[in-house]
Amino acid sequence: MTEAEEGEEVVFVTGCTPGGIGHALAVEFARRKCRVVATARSLSSLEALRTNSLVTLHTLELDVLSERSVEEAVRSVVDMFGRIDILVNNAGVHCVGPLAELPMALWQSTFDTNVFGTMRVIKAVVPHMASRRKGKIVNVGSVSALVPSPWTGAYSSSKAAIHCLSESLRNLPEWRLYKPFERAIRERVEFSQKPGCTPTDAFANKTVDAALRRKPPPWFSYGQFSTLAAIMYYFPIWLRDVIARRLFKLSAIENDKEK
Repeated sequence: MTEAEEGEEVVFVTGCTPGGIGHALAVEFARRKCRVVATARSLSSLEALRTNSLVTLHTLELDVLSERSVEEAVRSVVDMFGRIDILVNNAGVHCVGPLAELPMALWQSTFDTNVFGTMRVIKAVVPHMASRRKGKIVNVGSVSALVPSPWTGAYSSSKAAIHCLSESLRNLPEWRLYKPFERAIRERVEFSQKPGCTPTDAFANKTVDAALRRKPPPWFSYGQFSTLAAIMYYFPIWLRDVIARRLFKLSAIENDKEK
């Protein structure tokens, strides 16, 4: 095992085929003296990285569609370097076409790679990072998730899912295992069913009103938290994090654990 030295960051990057973001990220991390493992579905596509005379990095075959491939790759990196400090989830596929006419097979393959592929790698790496209480995860999203175009519905929605799961993952306290949060998780299940929440018939009434308008609104939102959510969408990320941690009592649970 060629364990990384103290101060060296071990970086694991997915989707590093030539010409893409992952390829450029792998080179840049290596240029900054990190121990980089660049991955792709085919080792032959990584030849340019392996033989790059300007940087030194390692290449590894990884198919994010395969849970076994992901687990084996993560195990190989940990065996080789002793740890993973930074995971960069970049592997993804594009999907362009009229939303309603795209075959469902294309929708499924887009989400399987972009969303579920990302989650397969996260699930494989998080236990290792949690055991060290240290680690960073970088998920590559897209501005198209914020402003979808007419032809990128499948791709944009898959990237929107990446944005959502990234925010949810980030709001957890520093690497703790999740048993202490069992009560908070159960409360979240019941959060939208508490007294005072919008009755389903009231929501149905307003929604049908909007749908039956001669010119229905392009976006409709109604309910107890809809106004707050719309406002929070424009808040800076740090403020959304503060609100989420207080709303779901994550800070209190973390403080109890530290006592």
